Amino acid sequence: MNQNDLPVLWYFADPMCSWCWGFTPIIEDILKSYEGKLNCALVLGGLRTGAANTMSAEQRDEILHHWQEVHKMTGQSFTFDGAMPEGFIYDTEPACRAVAAISGINAGLIFPLFKSIQAAFYKEGLNVTQTEVLADLAHQLGVDQAVFLSEFESAQADKKVKAHFAQTRQFGVRGFPTLVLQSGSRYQLLNNGYRTLAELKPEIDAWLLNRDKLEQQEST
Repeated sequence: MNQNDLPVLWYFADPMCSWCWGFTPIIEDILKSYEGKLNCALVLGGLRTGAANTMSAEQRDEILHHWQEVHKMTGQSFTFDGAMPEGFIYDTEPACRAVAAISGINAGLIFPLFKSIQAAFYKEGLNVTQTEVLADLAHQLGVDQAVFLSEFESAQADKKVKAHFAQTRQFGVRGFPTLVLQSGSRYQLLNNGYRTLAELKPEIDAWLLNRDKLEQQEST
């Protein structure tokens, strides 16, 4: 089967969404398990975009509580001490735009940069709303910083990331991570929120099997 003919797994996520960080090992397993069977397309969700006010102590405590929950359920590593320090503005647009920008430089780096931003934020405590931090993360993946910054600050990257946010709204996605399966004009919601690979894999397999049966029926 031609790669372009494969069904699509739409992955709606935000690099600064803690449940998406918890889901990272699972989406990586899915990508490996279904290579050649599914095309996986990342859609940047825009969890918190356009924020201008610094985070209050109460907001920080609430978010750290969510991080603790994610850590306990998924086992993903977090650095809690010093995370989101005083003056931090929780705006996920720059991180999302960085991933949109890298797609215009090297599409093969979309998922690696997405994961690098997650790890930098949750494990290393870096402020991934800052352009220089994002440029350094891209550089660590082999992208010239000047090339990245030019693309990141371009009207094209701004247009791309807004298109991602619009697609998220169009699909009616209100939480992350969300997976949607597509075959032709047929769509099926797989999950909205965190689920384990053991829960998801049988449903993906059943959907693929049913898709093959429908294609056989339509071709006869």
